[in-house]
Amino acid sequence: MSRRSPQKPSPRTAVRPAEVVRRDDDWTTRPELRLRVLGLPTDINTHALWNSFSSHGAVSQIEIFENNRGLRDGSARITFSPPPLEPFWQPIQPFRVGWGAGNSIPVRLSLEVPRRTFYHPSPVNPSIKYPEVMTLQADSIDFGIMYDRNTMMSMHTVVASPRGGIRFRQSMFYGETVVDFCVDINNRSELFRFSIPFAHLDTILRVDRGQNANIELVVSLPTPPRFFRKLDERDTHEPKARYWAENDAWFRQTDITDSPLRVRDAPITIKKPGPIIDIGRWTTYRLKFDISSSKSQFLFRQIGQALRDYNITIQEIPGFEIASHREPAVWKYIDQPIAAPHKPTSTLADLFKDESIPPLAFPVRYQLEVCISHGYLNEHNLGQEFIRQLRNMDPTKAQDILEYVANQEKRVFEPMELFDIKIIKGSASRPPIPQYCAFIRSATVTPSTVYFNTPTVEISNRVIRYYAEHADRFLRVRFTDEKVEVKIYSTDKDTMNEVFTRVKRALRNGIKVGERHYEFLAFGNSQFRDNGAYFYAPLPHLEAQHIRNWMGNFDEIPYVAQHAARLGQCFSTTRAIIGTRTTIREIEDEERHGHVFTDGVGMLSPFLAQLITHELGILRMSSEPPSIFQFRMGGCKGILAVSPSSKLQEITIRRSQYKFAARHEGLEIIRWSQFAASNLNRQIIVVLSALGVPDEIFLEKQKAQLADLTLAMTNELKALTMLQKDIDPNQMTLTLAGMILDGFQRCQEPFMMSMLRLWRAWSIKYLKEKARITIEKGAFLLGCVDETATLKGHFEEAPIPKTHEPLEQRVKSLPEVFVQLSKGPNGKPEVILGPMLLARNPSLHPGDIRLVQGVDVEALRHLKDAVVVPQTGDRPIVNMCSGGDLDGDDYLVIWDPELLPREWNHPPMDFTPAEKIPLGRQVTPDDLTSFFVEYMKNDNLSKIAVAHLAFADFMEDGVKSTKCLKLAELHSTAVDYTKSGVPARMTRDLNPWKWPHFMEKKNKPRESIYQSRKVLGQLFDQVERVDFVPVYDAPFDKRILNAYKMESTMLEDAMAIKRQYDAAVRRIMAQHAISTEFEVWSTFVMSHSKASSDYKFHEESGRIAMALKDRFRALCYEKAGGSNFETLAPFAVAMYTVTADEISQAIVEAQARKATITTDKMPMMSFPWLFQSVLGKIASATTVA
Repeated sequence: MSRRSPQKPSPRTAVRPAEVVRRDDDWTTRPELRLRVLGLPTDINTHALWNSFSSHGAVSQIEIFENNRGLRDGSARITFSPPPLEPFWQPIQPFRVGWGAGNSIPVRLSLEVPRRTFYHPSPVNPSIKYPEVMTLQADSIDFGIMYDRNTMMSMHTVVASPRGGIRFRQSMFYGETVVDFCVDINNRSELFRFSIPFAHLDTILRVDRGQNANIELVVSLPTPPRFFRKLDERDTHEPKARYWAENDAWFRQTDITDSPLRVRDAPITIKKPGPIIDIGRWTTYRLKFDISSSKSQFLFRQIGQALRDYNITIQEIPGFEIASHREPAVWKYIDQPIAAPHKPTSTLADLFKDESIPPLAFPVRYQLEVCISHGYLNEHNLGQEFIRQLRNMDPTKAQDILEYVANQEKRVFEPMELFDIKIIKGSASRPPIPQYCAFIRSATVTPSTVYFNTPTVEISNRVIRYYAEHADRFLRVRFTDEKVEVKIYSTDKDTMNEVFTRVKRALRNGIKVGERHYEFLAFGNSQFRDNGAYFYAPLPHLEAQHIRNWMGNFDEIPYVAQHAARLGQCFSTTRAIIGTRTTIREIEDEERHGHVFTDGVGMLSPFLAQLITHELGILRMSSEPPSIFQFRMGGCKGILAVSPSSKLQEITIRRSQYKFAARHEGLEIIRWSQFAASNLNRQIIVVLSALGVPDEIFLEKQKAQLADLTLAMTNELKALTMLQKDIDPNQMTLTLAGMILDGFQRCQEPFMMSMLRLWRAWSIKYLKEKARITIEKGAFLLGCVDETATLKGHFEEAPIPKTHEPLEQRVKSLPEVFVQLSKGPNGKPEVILGPMLLARNPSLHPGDIRLVQGVDVEALRHLKDAVVVPQTGDRPIVNMCSGGDLDGDDYLVIWDPELLPREWNHPPMDFTPAEKIPLGRQVTPDDLTSFFVEYMKNDNLSKIAVAHLAFADFMEDGVKSTKCLKLAELHSTAVDYTKSGVPARMTRDLNPWKWPHFMEKKNKPRESIYQSRKVLGQLFDQVERVDFVPVYDAPFDKRILNAYKMESTMLEDAMAIKRQYDAAVRRIMAQHAISTEFEVWSTFVMSHSKASSDYKFHEESGRIAMALKDRFRALCYEKAGGSNFETLAPFAVAMYTVTADEISQAIVEAQARKATITTDKMPMMSFPWLFQSVLGKIASATTVA
């Protein structure tokens, strides 16, 4: 419950009456009324306006206006919903607004002409229009679960009363169903609300009991909606806010209980302690209506038709029953302590005390809670016999059964039938996994419930590797909004206080599954940004603090944020190098003027680089190893660049790389340098546009890219050229290019054609949504420092190049960089010369994009696919690029002369981090968890970036406007928040009130959306999205199918592994809300859970795909008898054959049923492409017809 003291329901907080039938020419019958207020002081706030106007009616919105220079103009808009009873804006005396200490000022009021009709067109037939809001009053609402397909078990009933009604409202404008209801809690009536987006509704059951005009509607959801509680509107205004809405008074809820103290001290479990309404699990709602009046009957029919237009079925269900609430016995069965019997017994209670009956093995208990938490099983359907069978069977088989249930993602009403199903092997059967991976259990904690997830294979980290024997006692936890909403967004309001309090409770009290009580351990740095942490279930000899002590000595770090970041180093996803011992050489950094020019850069020998390349199996187009490795080693972090002067097993570490003292000293690799294509994005485009690059340049480049993508679908040479140039960070385009060279596009192989379609749809999606224009003359590369000190750096006294000067003169003052590509146009290494752009994502400030001069330095030619920057000068040039450094940052380099701006090197921003405040004592786990919650509440990074983009388009001066410059500063503070502990406070005056159409803000009022005429608006309008539709009906490649004579045993072995592979892919799809296997295999993900940003998830999906493929390749090697081509090729053909047979059979069955072929109904196709190079070699041995 919120810590605020709620007011008793009053006219201002009670449920408003249903909207009346409206006439367009009468303001009294509109659903809302807007008044324009003129003559206000520029420092007026929403609270003063609410106080002045709320006595005249229900104020639903207040907006204080600013012009496009960000200055208040003395006007405001007051919205009433419903309209006031009297036209108080037409008095003889001027209206006065209270402001200051007992003072008031006269203002002018005028009635605004409605800009819309308050009717919403049907999505099916726009000529049919519905009222924007349609409301029915209900007599009662039941909360419960579906016991079976025709029975609801009611857990709690709320009846409408004079103190509070029940309102069932359809908001056509926002596309959601909203239910308001009152609950009496400790002699106090509280007003609650929950909202269900139409997109999350599928079917509403209608029950007609034949009792006059009484009907029932039953809504059953697979996951809970968002719940709110209304507080007094007077307490919900921010002092400097220019906008207030009635929604600001609705506070999110995590529990509806009369025992908040029990909730406060309890660990997170599926079963909540003493709820009045368990809003997380009682997700079936029955509403009773009396529609005896003609008005209510008409409205009911109108609501039904409107919902049907949104593809929501109103299904009449005869014989629907209501079961009364009873406590499920299953928890007693599985939680009952085992005790030795004192005498022979036969009662049920004594039966489960018999020591001859073992408790559920923890992996089985955990997987059972996976199924219950996701709603695939419900505890009310689980009886004694079900638990007995689980107890008595082999734990591996029991776990496989429950994994099968979770993989199906469907509710099981008859659990006993599961024991009759032939279950395929799941992860419980433990097929071999790569050495660098581990099975990890995970949980998702939402505001109202918790979901446990089937263990998945993930790349491990230092801690998991060291404690491998206890790996099953680690739990990776992520805090999200409700399942369909995903991310918990930061807020400058108090409306989410309950949610953040629940997060703190979970971190403080832990999470309990059966006998295991998981406690907070720590969080990795990337995990932290995604609101995740590791928990650990302690043993008597190994507690969470013991693990933290092993990780390193952090006692000398008195800053909570920095302390957390250093702990997080140990949880970086890494691969350990175990094939050699290294020697460490320490050297000093190059420091001047308060800047560290060599920050994060170390060196290693060519011998070590070659050894790492071999041990990690890094595939290279040349025999040379990568030039740079991002690493962790003990308490050190950063990059290691190849240095010809380094001795055989020598690693050189600088002081800036040493972060803390650690016991573990092994070398661990995160990633390595490689070429990736350069792509523009919206932020970089608006900055370049402000610096003078013409709009036509961007438009022509995007137009050409769209044409090439279309041609690539039918032109093999064009597809090959694009895939080899537009290389993604996961290098998947090179894989597809190899498949084309093997002839798979020419013969229209279905997986190949599906992948090309996906690549095109993915590329077009990101052109539309991100303006991701590929620049051929550019690259996206890791940065490192010039160890020879040859390159010229940035000097403050150097003259700023003038626009009118000749190019030869202008470049003389530019800092120098060295960029050498491992493969140029002629297939040989190429050094890039001349002026080029240097930038880091994201670039928001006009000084973030720097002009530099590419030069050739012979002593640096051993470094390839990297941007080498100078260590000379007054300030590091990477620091001027959005505050970058060299401990693993990637940089965009572009040498396309068309993109050189008119204005060169705008004065950069000062990226000096905010001063950290020491704690004054040692940091405790409670400090860490409090910082975790504060970060969640104040992480405004994405909000700042979105606001910057909106203002950059709306403001006359674009990125050079005052608001954009302020937001750029805040963005820098927000980026450093994880290390500094200083949040970026985004005041509400920096929230946009106008949104360009290309940002697609569908939940904003139409009058706040405008058609952008600037470059991003033009680019957006130039692109039409393309849906991804896989190719299933093309014939499979006969070159492969006919390559070997298949034995039935080999086909059976291939099919057995395929079933396991398909199940693993489906788990990944479910875990990350990915739609198709093709996206998992390729990492070209069209949509995902949004718990991570698109860019970060593209990196993460690469790791996921690599672990999946390596795991099942190892299993295939074992079954085939080896990994050499001669041994593996027949098995690869068997894999291809069983896949082709499955697809062909599914198509025949679909055609027989005249059913549409969709990905969710078709078998998976990607399995044999674990070995695309083997299939290619087989196919290439045969001429394509």
